[in-house]
Amino acid sequence: MSQVKTATLADALRYAEDQLQLSAEFAGRSELRSELKSEARSVLSLAAKLSAAELYANAPGVVDGHAWERLRAIVQRRRSGEPLAYIEGVRGFHAIELKVDRSVLVPRPETEIIVDAVLERAPSKTFTVADLGTGSGAIALALAHALPDAQVLGTDISAAALETAAANARRLGQAVEWLESDWFTQLDGRAFDFICCNPPYVRSSDPHLELLHHEPQLALDGGPDGLAAIRAVLAGARDHLSPAGRLLLEHGYDQAADVSSLGYTAGLARECVVRDLAGHERVSVFVSSGPGLG
Repeated sequence: MSQVKTATLADALRYAEDQLQLSAEFAGRSELRSELKSEARSVLSLAAKLSAAELYANAPGVVDGHAWERLRAIVQRRRSGEPLAYIEGVRGFHAIELKVDRSVLVPRPETEIIVDAVLERAPSKTFTVADLGTGSGAIALALAHALPDAQVLGTDISAAALETAAANARRLGQAVEWLESDWFTQLDGRAFDFICCNPPYVRSSDPHLELLHHEPQLALDGGPDGLAAIRAVLAGARDHLSPAGRLLLEHGYDQAADVSSLGYTAGLARECVVRDLAGHERVSVFVSSGPGLG
């Protein structure tokens, strides 16, 4: 234990990097070196209870035994695949910070594309938004924060997820309606100017699902072809869009063509597809095109 007591923050940072390098997420992936270093700093910051600036300024400083024990515990949780957001208990999304736990999917940067796409198209008048499969409330709350006059609804099939979303709304002071619903089942007679959805779209056989085993599989597993939930959303969207309404749907990097075809069958026309920062087709925007063909 004498080594631990005399170790510096710089030593602790190297330890965190070395240990995280052994995790399934980073092992053998040199292209993720910058992400690894960033995560090691975040882990050490959490363990040492210091900000990033304090870590930099105090790099020669000694790490006490309690901080080392916290660091070891956090690193072990990360090596098991547990998301850092669950360990920290928070995740930034767009312009807000959300509390997250195992009841909800950790919000991803790609999903911010949906928020940006709505903001680009939002009319000056009051309008309505439904966020289907809201999880932590990320999309719904980001839009409510950016557009105070919007009437926002968030739905989820999971009561536990809705509790998390409602808690985030209270903490952020946002007025959002929450409703337990399996996609459109509880939305009879309601129409919206924007329907937003980040459905489960990972194929059941995709090995990446194993790396995500700490997160709710209900929010990830899209069935054998990854399109089960997407089919359900596309099939019901037309009946719940206002005359000039739009559906904004996130999907896998290789699913855009299939999603467009399914939308056409459901009476929707794809207005455009938005690429993520990696250049992948990630969010399809649909408008109603008349009677469905299915």
